[in-house]
Amino acid sequence: MTISQWLAGPNGQLFSSSAVIVILVLMLFMSVRLYVSYRNKQIYRLLITAIPLIMVKQCLLVVLAYPGWSLSPWIYLTFTILQIVSFIIINFVFMKLYTGRSAQLKVVPFIIMTMTAFVIAGIQFAITPFSVETAVTSESFTFPALDFYGLIVIFIIMLGTRSADMNAKYVASLIVFFISELARLANAYVFHGELAWLTLLGQLLPVIYYMLLFLLLFEWVIERLMFTYQSSITDGLTGLYNRRHFQSKAEQLLSQKKPMAVIFCDIDNFKRLNDTQGHHKADGVLKQVAEIMKEESSGIGAAGRYGGEELLACIGISKVKPDLVAESIRRRVEQETIVTVSVGFSTTKESKAVPDMIKQADEAMYHSKTTGKNKVTAFKAISSRK
Repeated sequence: MTISQWLAGPNGQLFSSSAVIVILVLMLFMSVRLYVSYRNKQIYRLLITAIPLIMVKQCLLVVLAYPGWSLSPWIYLTFTILQIVSFIIINFVFMKLYTGRSAQLKVVPFIIMTMTAFVIAGIQFAITPFSVETAVTSESFTFPALDFYGLIVIFIIMLGTRSADMNAKYVASLIVFFISELARLANAYVFHGELAWLTLLGQLLPVIYYMLLFLLLFEWVIERLMFTYQSSITDGLTGLYNRRHFQSKAEQLLSQKKPMAVIFCDIDNFKRLNDTQGHHKADGVLKQVAEIMKEESSGIGAAGRYGGEELLACIGISKVKPDLVAESIRRRVEQETIVTVSVGFSTTKESKAVPDMIKQADEAMYHSKTTGKNKVTAFKAISSRK
């Protein structure tokens, strides 16, 4: 017996289903972690529900793959319904995860598709009644109406991805599943298991399908982790580092034993801007200034939001002069926005501790603020006057 012949038989289905179940166990583990960690409990609960259903379906698929076994038609009916229902649920979950609020994904069509599967099963049972005691071989008992409806469901969901603007990997997974179902049904109804390659296709393509779903879920988990981490270190409005993480970045820069500077900026007359033009306009201006701070410190340091309209930058000054960087920030803000900034800076020549450097830069900024605004002051210049 060749490998292809071995795979085309019941052992091949056992191998395929085992591989799928391993993938599903990993997906279930990630789903439980998502359920525990995030607020969107309902969608993760659905995912946790769908995955065990698919596992049961895979076990039934192994049972149905062995020819000559006398089985209850209820097993095939259960398999067919699980195939449709689990497919509907898991695709609703993935479409919901990846579209979020950007697309108003309605739950009603998915409920209707699910209920229709049970209605068709009832009609088919009325046409071909059987009892618990009925025993037939798996290859001689089928539910063509349900099988055909399963293909229609796949096709409907594939059409739905066009309006939902889904991930290309997700669309590819649907195409793979559609081909695998076509192969399975053609093998059952047309060729009656006589084509080994068609049997092989129907067995191995589901592994690819669930692997693609696993990758999609894994990407989603990584995105959530990255978002959570990013939220913990950055300011939500400006995108700059928050005060705590900025200090951490400054400490890292200082630990390199190279000269550095802290630049402290405060937007002039920001409260008046808030009062006269509103918070939306003021927030927009704050973002503009923050972007200038980020651009000017890029490659030589980092920028952060200290609080309110106060922004900071820490920069290495081995190859640049801090007064020139500070002046560039002041000039760009004046030219590119409707506000000005008062700027102060301190270097490692004045202190070797980050908190002290921030305090000194703040004092220098305050001097700029109280002596005319829209100017740059070095802490060294005012400390020599004390």
